[in-house]
Amino acid sequence: MNPAVPSIDQLQEIALPAPVSYAPQTWGWWVVLGLLVLIAVVIGARRYWQWRRDRYRREALVRLAQLQQRSGDLSALRELPELLKRTALSMPYTRHLVGAGLLANRDSHAPAMSIDPTPSRASPLPQVTALGGMDWQVFLQQHLKQPLPVDFSQQLALLAYAPDDALRAIPNEQRQQLFDTCKLWVERHHVAA
Repeated sequence: MNPAVPSIDQLQEIALPAPVSYAPQTWGWWVVLGLLVLIAVVIGARRYWQWRRDRYRREALVRLAQLQQRSGDLSALRELPELLKRTALSMPYTRHLVGAGLLANRDSHAPAMSIDPTPSRASPLPQVTALGGMDWQVFLQQHLKQPLPVDFSQQLALLAYAPDDALRAIPNEQRQQLFDTCKLWVERHHVAA
């Protein structure tokens, strides 16, 4: 071999630079990272709080689906107004007023109760007023952006108090519409924060 020609044995490996760190190099990036983590924690906590707050709504939707599967059964139709009333009483701003006894006592024939969604500044508890007829219709409509049927509260009263023969006479389309309207209200009613 020719000594002037370098051989492969003489080659040396090139020294690589130190790897670049992905950690922020200045304090400003640490602040931005801290803010992003804080925002993520706040958003996660808020979503968890909303999920817990809407537990009553999820339970009502499950019960409504069970009732809808038995829509031909008169007891399912009779329970529909009660379910809507119990859902309204379970709304977060009314929960502290309603003891477990009132929600669990399903056979009680006490007068229906409503909660005024605008509490006075003097009292932290919302005003409790008797609800029925048009007052019930107004309460339901105030908590929903979409319009409800004008006679919705009357239909609910019919389900609750009419004789069995009157309930049997309700056509299937009207029954389905009642279940759909109740589902719409349970899913989308507005709860005051």
